[in-house]
Amino acid sequence: MTAQNNADQNQEKHENNDVLASTQTVIHEALDKLGYPSEVYELLKEPIRLLTVRIPIKMDDGTTKIFTGYRAQHNDSVGPTKGGVRFHPNVTENEVKALSIWMSLKAGIVDLPYGGGKGGIICDPRTMSFRELEALSRGYVRAISQLVGPTKDIPAPDVMTNSQIMAWMMDEYSRIREFDSPGFITGKPLVLGGSHGRETATAKGVTICIREAAAKRGITLEGARVVVQGFGNAGSFLAKFMHDAGAKVIGISDAYGGLYDPEGLDIDYLLERRDSFGTVTKLFKDTISNKELLELDCDILVPAAIENQITEENAHNIKASIVVEAANGPTTLEATKILTERGILLVPDVLASAGGVTVSYFEWVQNNQGYYWTEEEVEEKLEKVMVKSFNSVYTTSVNRKVNMRLAAYMVGVRKMAEASRFRGWI
Repeated sequence: MTAQNNADQNQEKHENNDVLASTQTVIHEALDKLGYPSEVYELLKEPIRLLTVRIPIKMDDGTTKIFTGYRAQHNDSVGPTKGGVRFHPNVTENEVKALSIWMSLKAGIVDLPYGGGKGGIICDPRTMSFRELEALSRGYVRAISQLVGPTKDIPAPDVMTNSQIMAWMMDEYSRIREFDSPGFITGKPLVLGGSHGRETATAKGVTICIREAAAKRGITLEGARVVVQGFGNAGSFLAKFMHDAGAKVIGISDAYGGLYDPEGLDIDYLLERRDSFGTVTKLFKDTISNKELLELDCDILVPAAIENQITEENAHNIKASIVVEAANGPTTLEATKILTERGILLVPDVLASAGGVTVSYFEWVQNNQGYYWTEEEVEEKLEKVMVKSFNSVYTTSVNRKVNMRLAAYMVGVRKMAEASRFRGWI
């Protein structure tokens, strides 16, 4: 590994630590605004449970490699915890903790009977064979099986995991428990109890939030100039939905750079050319940097990539009227303050990307009742939930005179705080 790679990884780990600290800062402020005593913050600032596991896997070359994995369960006062499992080389304990807290907030914002959970394994699936990935998926479930289940903690897909990995995990759990248990995990293939609309759910939820935010600002989506940073699952579907709504998607990017056309990009063409990891810009010569992409003159900017993309260094250069966070934690607290002071409407991640957990909840409900809905029914229910949630956060923001991030945390944390109080925990 080169010195540069080491420096990059150290930087990313530092940023993940900051993500937990900044999350705790906003939760503290939200609870203060709501008038809760300090012990509520002490309970909610960290997960109630964090499991670290070591998973030995026989690799294709005959060696045995030991992988480290985590599962955080933030708060189960409202109901079972719920949240994705990511496979990524830069997974850290603090990142998983922060993400589990965000899942609790998302569940509170969209009023689901869940607390937040999150899992991750330190690995690079891009360098692993199909057989190695299956062994790792099954090994992870064996390691955490005592703490998870349809009434305890329900995993789902996340960064670099998909419906196939969920299928292996469900099968392993069913073998351990000796009964079929589709409700143990969501994001499954349709034939194994998955739900219609799950794959596009996050992007659909973001699209609804963009539409509602644009209406508040008097912007018509038809002809609006949109920039999407990130072209993975959420970003690519989102670009397609914006394109189909008549917006001009003038910029997109992936890990290798960005594409820009002031007249609007051909999104259908780009979708056909992207690979399974959301990469498309390597096929083009005239690319721009992600930094340049974020600072393009546009109406709506959607960070849909990774954490800490809009910071105090570039927040003054953002030219969008509306920023809608499709990624987890793309805007730092300092940048949030700067954007708010500049009059830019920022729709935070815990609200905008809650479509995924909402349709995961629908999948779990369908599994539990053994009755499955059409795609139209799922989309109709998602629309109602997201519009209601957006209006709840926006109204709180206006009435309390706080930014949308703090308003979302205030809405999201209230249910957990009340459930913990009624249970007699605090």
